[in-house]
Amino acid sequence: QVQLVESGGGLVQAGGSLRLSCAASGRTFSNYAMGWFRQAPGKEREFVAAIKNSGSSTFYADAVKGRFTISRDNAKNMVYLQMNNLKPEDTAVYYCNADQRASYYSGTYYLSDSNYWGQGTQVTVSS
Repeated sequence: QVQLVESGGGLVQAGGSLRLSCAASGRTFSNYAMGWFRQAPGKEREFVAAIKNSGSSTFYADAVKGRFTISRDNAKNMVYLQMNNLKPEDTAVYYCNADQRASYYSGTYYLSDSNYWGQGTQVTVSS
């Protein structure tokens, strides 16, 4: 089991910044690819960003490329999402995900059958 706890959400004006954090506990953090997903009201959960277990590669949804940066600190069991130039359409609940066998191919991040989710943190961007 992997436990994930997100923090750092809040209310921000358009053009502002937020930094989300996800604290992991349980199994060996460095064995897991980590991802951020989001779900807006009335919409399906969607991929935002991911980082390989070593941190050597990162992946982003087109909607956030150039504005969001994912990073991780394996010594602290933490993953971060720095969000800059936020837009009202970024408003959503943001979820942290851990997956030991996730893959990324042709612009899609694939989760395995065994992955873990945090409880989510709300991000609201006002116009």
